[in-house]
Amino acid sequence: MIADPIRPELSTVPPRWPDPAMRWHHTFMRNLWPAIVAGMVLLCESQTSTAVELTVSRQALERTLRQQLFSGPDSRYYLKGDARSACSISTEDPHLTFERDRIVVHLKTRAKIGRPVGGACLGLALTLPAQVSLTPDAEGETIGFRDAQLDKVSDQPEINFVLAPFLRRQVPTNMKINAADLLRKALAGSTSTSGYKVNLDRLKIHSVQIDGDKLIVDADGDLSVE
Repeated sequence: MIADPIRPELSTVPPRWPDPAMRWHHTFMRNLWPAIVAGMVLLCESQTSTAVELTVSRQALERTLRQQLFSGPDSRYYLKGDARSACSISTEDPHLTFERDRIVVHLKTRAKIGRPVGGACLGLALTLPAQVSLTPDAEGETIGFRDAQLDKVSDQPEINFVLAPFLRRQVPTNMKINAADLLRKALAGSTSTSGYKVNLDRLKIHSVQIDGDKLIVDADGDLSVE
């Protein structure tokens, strides 16, 4: 009978160790292996600190801003009045671009300025572009934004009175992303997929940088496995 060359037959004869040192090494490793496995399990069950790199796309930031400020029925954020007001000032249609080390938020501003008469606004109806740029920043476990610069606003004082504070404060505040919450949600299904429960106990963001069309977040955190 010719043995299959692809599936070699397994010999049941115990291996011969011509060198006593090799025989000792084989016996030592066979006896030590259970202790190594036990040590690895204990290490996984303890808390360990690890480096984390998180990537956040431009689309994710834009989606966060839309959900926080522009989730109303008409997808607008009202700076003055509301959808039922004859005269009002609102912003809509936010879009983000990354330019060098800054994030630029582009908006449309719709304004009906004048005097309400019989359900209509007697005065000016304007649609103007608005633009604010921000620098990404690390704030503990949160991706934040600072140094808001008004790159494009209206020349109408009444519009700028409510538009400028909105661009400087509310836009960057509502773009913030809690990176720790994102990672905890991603780890929530670890038990069903691996049999272990992985917990994020701490996260500290050190830097946030723009790289192409993404934010690169460098951080370290404490992970524990149960």
